[in-house]
Amino acid sequence: MADLPHVSNWVHGSHTSPTSKRVTILNPATEAPIATIDSTPQEAVNEIVLSSLDAFHSGKWSKADSSERFSVLSKAAILLRSRIPEFVELETLQTGRPIREMRAQLARIPEWLEYFASLARVHEGRVTPFKGPVVNTLTRSPVGVVAQITPWNHPLLIATKKIAAALAAGNVVIVKPSELAPLSVLRLGALFKEAGLPDGTLQIICGYGRETGKYLCENAHLAKIDLTGGLATYKAIAPNASTNMIPITAELGGKAPVCFFPGVEIEDAVKAALFAGFIASGQTCVTGSRLLVHDDIYDAFVELLVKRVTALRVGDPTDDRTQIGAVINKAAVERCSSFVERAVQDGGTILCGGKPTSVDGKGFFFLPTVIAVAESSHLACNEVFGPVIAVIRCSNEQEIIRVANMTSFALGASVWTNDFTQAHRVAEQIEAGIVWINGHHLNDPSSPWGGFKESGVGKENGIEAYESYTKVKSTVINYGVKPVWFDDEVGNARYG
Repeated sequence: MADLPHVSNWVHGSHTSPTSKRVTILNPATEAPIATIDSTPQEAVNEIVLSSLDAFHSGKWSKADSSERFSVLSKAAILLRSRIPEFVELETLQTGRPIREMRAQLARIPEWLEYFASLARVHEGRVTPFKGPVVNTLTRSPVGVVAQITPWNHPLLIATKKIAAALAAGNVVIVKPSELAPLSVLRLGALFKEAGLPDGTLQIICGYGRETGKYLCENAHLAKIDLTGGLATYKAIAPNASTNMIPITAELGGKAPVCFFPGVEIEDAVKAALFAGFIASGQTCVTGSRLLVHDDIYDAFVELLVKRVTALRVGDPTDDRTQIGAVINKAAVERCSSFVERAVQDGGTILCGGKPTSVDGKGFFFLPTVIAVAESSHLACNEVFGPVIAVIRCSNEQEIIRVANMTSFALGASVWTNDFTQAHRVAEQIEAGIVWINGHHLNDPSSPWGGFKESGVGKENGIEAYESYTKVKSTVINYGVKPVWFDDEVGNARYG
């Protein structure tokens, strides 16, 4: 353990001295330790927040011209794109996700920096309609010091999405990455410094969520909290944030239905189900974890699905041939097993998979699993966050829509049909923040991302995300209304 590399917090433009308490990062595919990080205590967290507040008030970034923000974020995109291979290796190492997937995902991440750089450059205020000889201008300014709590499943992607939007708007950012996979996020600090970001504008602090994350989110000097995580984390953060009048953007998970209708080629439908359900070993918030299949194609679909899922290659994530990598830790394996056991108790039928596995006797792996269940079963209604998906037989279109909407989650959904009219009719009725037609997992920096119900509040991506990191000021300019005094006619007065 003494030989393990240690990566300290990134604060004020450099890595700080290591804390006395540390967190060990494991490679989930081998169970071997790969590095240690800081476990940041409350006193240090509070000091970092206060110094970040000073950095914000200094104006070196918050009052920088939009062209300067554009230049810095654009250069960061160039630097990141040139270093994608090293980030791919690091992400694969710390998450256990197949390297072929990481290459595809990380290749697109610079687009978020480019998009928000451009948005910072071109986003304009506006003039609102106002009765009489009065002009009302709306201008936006950064909110202040923002805390971003990011997850382990897409460490670099989700952190970059949040950081790019917040920095483009002129804020000072404190990121607390997951203690399970923080290494790629920590590497962003030096990259942004090289791009020209002023020291103290991006701080990256590490530790357990229940400690460091809690200390950060309880600080009353924050202007905003942006969380990607679970509902329990949101409920732990929200009361204190409410007391301190701190707004929260929260992306909290999902139970995405994948809806298949007659007319879709069975081969295409099965490929869609594999992509929707087993990317990242099912560890995404929009995993297609409920396959809602019309009765007319159900039998043929399930027969081919089982054949293809059974043939998926589980293995070493660094091997280009691997299709299913590791889940993040032992607890994830146990969670998958628990869901399978409960599904069987509820009357479900395991069609394939259903148990843990390993590679060369090591690692946190779970066989890709498909279970036929009833619409109201535990598996059909709750998020697994692993390669365990439910398949549900539905008799008609209205039943598919009803089942799609019967969970407490409403983040993503997809509709697969060759009937253009049906596609729009069904998509319109599905309760979800993102509905794909004949696609799944499609994402773009310009496309708002966020759900309804228990899937969260607010949006990542797009103008919506940028504007959520700003505060709006109305400046009302009177160029023709004479002052009204108490002895003038009441009818001429204007009341606010």
